Amino acid sequence: MKSCKSSLRRCGAGTALGLALALSPAGGGAAQSEFPGKRPIQMTVLFPTGTSADLTARMLAEGMSKHLHTNVVVVNRPGGGGAVGYKYAAAQTPDGYNIVWNSNSISTTYHTGALSFDYRAFEPVARALVESPLLVVKADTPWKSLREFVVEAKRAPGRLTVGNSGTGSHTHFSSVALFKAAGAEVLDVPFAAAQVVPSLLGGHVNAVVQLPGALAGHIKSGTVRVLAALSTRRDPSFPAVATAIEQGVNVAAELWRGVAAPKGTPQATITRLEAAVRAAVESEDFHKSAERLFVTPAYLPGRPFGEVIAKEDVEIARELQGLGLKKSAN
Repeated sequence: MKSCKSSLRRCGAGTALGLALALSPAGGGAAQSEFPGKRPIQMTVLFPTGTSADLTARMLAEGMSKHLHTNVVVVNRPGGGGAVGYKYAAAQTPDGYNIVWNSNSISTTYHTGALSFDYRAFEPVARALVESPLLVVKADTPWKSLREFVVEAKRAPGRLTVGNSGTGSHTHFSSVALFKAAGAEVLDVPFAAAQVVPSLLGGHVNAVVQLPGALAGHIKSGTVRVLAALSTRRDPSFPAVATAIEQGVNVAAELWRGVAAPKGTPQATITRLEAAVRAAVESEDFHKSAERLFVTPAYLPGRPFGEVIAKEDVEIARELQGLGLKKSAN
């Protein structure tokens, strides 16, 4: 401070020079700190190529890329019902260049013991869509409804096999909840997510509980039959398919998907990403792709999205406890 007083003119000149450098592109100031610039953004997807998580992530990434004027690149990091991808994403620098395509699985993986951290390791960016798990059989099987499948399961407890996307996954949890509520005993068979539908088509299991994105082509071609939608109301993509609730089994297990970033990501960056998700979800291209995959666009901004995650985390923990699947200490 003393030297500034003795040479105010020099100090002022230095300050002006420093300010000019800070504001110039070469000085690395505001221009360099703008997000995202030309640097690509990686979106971690928790399940393999061809799954519903993968297909829906790619349609969102395409729309976000257009809005952000840089590439949003989908990187599949499957394993552990989502745990592998969550661990990777949570460990990345919180600068917006690594995001995760998250879902209710953040709670199921934590409460079943696959993760040592919960949803609070991430900043919610925005919800993009919802999906209703489906109970599906091959089209050449005799069952035409959930009721008929349950009757058969009760006739021969433990004989019918039902595939899901892995122990602790949302589809596993949904399947267990469905048949417990129905009072029927089936054998749950966990697969790597990409193997679930091929296992059904190959006759290795009697049915699967799976998300519609991975089943869309087979539903359209008539190779599989949907017995029930695990939703609170009929899915507009399957208006003729009765919900489990309508068929006397009081279970709904809608799955949301959205974008989250590592804890500590700056709010300005979160806001920029949130706007990109909104632009993508509200686009005509996204709606057309969602219709093809039998998923429902459902944009929700970061703050209310975070409230939904927190509320559902408590509910999922309680439900997993009741099903005997909860393993974490919390």
